[in-house]
Amino acid sequence: MLLKNPKAAEKFDDLIEVLKKLRAPGGCDWDRAQTSTSLIPYLLEETYEVIEAIEEKNTETLKEELGDLSLHIIFQAELAEEKGDFTIADALNGVSEKLIRRHPQVFGDKKNSNLADQNKSWEKVKQKEKKRKNFLDGVPKNLPALTRARRIQEKASHVGFDWKEINPVWNKVHEEIDELKEAVANNDKDSIKDELGDVFFSLVNLGRFLDVSGEDALRMTISKFENRFAKVEEELKMRGSSMEDSNLDEMDEIWNDIKKGE
Repeated sequence: MLLKNPKAAEKFDDLIEVLKKLRAPGGCDWDRAQTSTSLIPYLLEETYEVIEAIEEKNTETLKEELGDLSLHIIFQAELAEEKGDFTIADALNGVSEKLIRRHPQVFGDKKNSNLADQNKSWEKVKQKEKKRKNFLDGVPKNLPALTRARRIQEKASHVGFDWKEINPVWNKVHEEIDELKEAVANNDKDSIKDELGDVFFSLVNLGRFLDVSGEDALRMTISKFENRFAKVEEELKMRGSSMEDSNLDEMDEIWNDIKKGE
């Protein structure tokens, strides 16, 4: 028997009713003007704000951002209901049934021995449900490229198209870098673009073997760069200078001092 959460259900219903009132005649003009498409930028923004709160381990912000994201999920369902397509109840029922179908080791009689078997079972059931022609179908094309690369690699791995240990992965990274260097030496712009993509793809795969998300790692590096750059700018201001009036040697010296102090 599945556990019930009456309080959560009550608050969920409250949010639906608030949104319905905003969308009703005499409600909010902005909310009434929205469409599924017009809300996409806000949906993406709220999703990334949830991710940022998780990465910063800020539970108060995460609580708020999960609420904002929930609003957009309900908003999309409300728009669909208004058109007679489906309701939020249909969507929730669908995902509940899907989880039960895809976890026979929990809700059925089938007992998989390990995580690898469970992953293979998940992909097989998913492939059958979606009636996909290609095993790699279903990875959204609009995902960030590094995330999409990892998901494709994971799906390929589930059917055995993968190395068993990390040494060949390292070799592939070095191979792709060498090919990029060759393309640069030949000043072949098309090949440079192609080989640079191969380098990124091989590094994502290396991250997968190291259990590190390329997307997360790059975001962390970008954030680190932003913080250090801001400190360089602050230090220059304290010296009565600015980024424009400084030079690379001075900025690099400050950068290295900041790096050593971290």
